[in-house]
Amino acid sequence: MSHSHNHGNHHHGINSTGSRLMITMVMNFVITIVQIIGGIISGSLSLISDALHNFSDGVSVIISYIAIKLKNKENSNKHTFGLKRAEILAAVINSSVLVVIAFYLFYESALRFIEPTEIDSYVMTLVAVIGLVPNIIGAYLLKRDSVSSMNIKSSYLHLVSDSVFSVAVILGGLAITYWHIYWIDPLLTVFIGIYIIRESYSIIKDAIHILMEGAPDICVEEIQTEVLKIKEVQNIHHIHLWTVGENDVHIEAHVNVNDMMISKSSEILFKIEKLLKDKFNINHITLQFECDQCPEAELIEQHK
Repeated sequence: MSHSHNHGNHHHGINSTGSRLMITMVMNFVITIVQIIGGIISGSLSLISDALHNFSDGVSVIISYIAIKLKNKENSNKHTFGLKRAEILAAVINSSVLVVIAFYLFYESALRFIEPTEIDSYVMTLVAVIGLVPNIIGAYLLKRDSVSSMNIKSSYLHLVSDSVFSVAVILGGLAITYWHIYWIDPLLTVFIGIYIIRESYSIIKDAIHILMEGAPDICVEEIQTEVLKIKEVQNIHHIHLWTVGENDVHIEAHVNVNDMMISKSSEILFKIEKLLKDKFNINHITLQFECDQCPEAELIEQHK
């Protein structure tokens, strides 16, 4: 049985990411206070909804920050893989909170459609503009890290959706000012809620796939084809392919080889590891070499 894995040093990146998360968190809590006060004064549901969304942004950033700290804790006897899935769990929590908020907004919008409320559009527009600027700054700060982290992406989407929400509130405030279209306030709330659910669904789906030991987007048959090109290998079977944390792909498999000396196995192992790392970006490899020991050498082992 042989295995290999790679670990990089990311402490500098962790610290810079943490700093950006903290700046974003502070800005969001300040915006929340301003928008709640502005929403109460103006009577705008969309502004209060935006404040609630901003509050969830701040909470999501806290969760993301804690998840990053947990992810980078050392492996232990109790958690032999470490806490790499803390980020994935955080992504599920953040996105699920957004979905709950969206349905609450639908409920409040329905009440406003039934019984429209007069709104101070000047206050509504001014506060929405004040809220827009920090959201754009926060989204900019997290954009780079969101590309490689599902956890950060969930917080980033919080901020992007809230920026869109703020723009919509500004436009709604202008429409109310010039045309007195008060029903646009709950209508905007509904559209933003739909947007939130659509963006959150894809993150929840991907995160749950990882939590359920789902295989990454790698073709197992292609792995088999490439490994069989190594002349010493007769077949590869009983493959298990999964993701422990985001971008942390693991594989374990049985490799049937020609009758050989044990010392020869290290050479074959090196060839297979290099292939799997270079072509498939698999960074933790565990292989069991054998000579016709499995009576049923299926590519994917079926439990009886």
